[in-house]
Amino acid sequence: MTQEPPNLPPTSWAVLGLLSFGQELSGYDLKKWADWSLKFFYWSPSYSQIYGELKRLEKAGYAVSRVELTESTRGKRVYAITDEGRAAVSRWARDAPVEPPVLKHGVMLRAWLGHLMEPERLREVIEQHREYADRMSRLAEVDAEGAAEVAEWAYPELVLRWSKRYYEAERDLARQMLDDLEELARRPPPKPEGGEHARLKK
Repeated sequence: MTQEPPNLPPTSWAVLGLLSFGQELSGYDLKKWADWSLKFFYWSPSYSQIYGELKRLEKAGYAVSRVELTESTRGKRVYAITDEGRAAVSRWARDAPVEPPVLKHGVMLRAWLGHLMEPERLREVIEQHREYADRMSRLAEVDAEGAAEVAEWAYPELVLRWSKRYYEAERDLARQMLDDLEELARRPPPKPEGGEHARLKK
């Protein structure tokens, strides 16, 4: 019988997953690793979020910490995954239900409200998003190439390449939206009471 994964939020599993690659990591290290990989497809955490999750994981017995002495007067606290934590995150990765991603796309929401904006301003917003997606795709490619040099990061490398393709698609969709806006500008204005709005009012 498959054991149910513990009831932890996905952010906890993300932090525990960072520890699952076998190294002891400080909160600073975890932030750096998350910004290097997780930010492309899931989460770019703050330090307070990371430390909050680490406390949760220690309380659950899934991580342990120790103070590593350094040359400074204050030691550095580092964290490691426990055997129980590795088993738990393995069960979660293997057995958790496959949930559809939740799309909360701020630029699409603003475009949906395009009738409240000047057409040129809407184009500027979408162009900024297109540039952002292009930049993220290039960053993901660089980080994927870095991951390819470390055997333990074989799967993160594949996900970074997935992220690269995702942002390329988002860039291309933004470009298509700009073309759609040009086409819309050439259309004759619709009749006031026609179309789908009239049906929705009934």
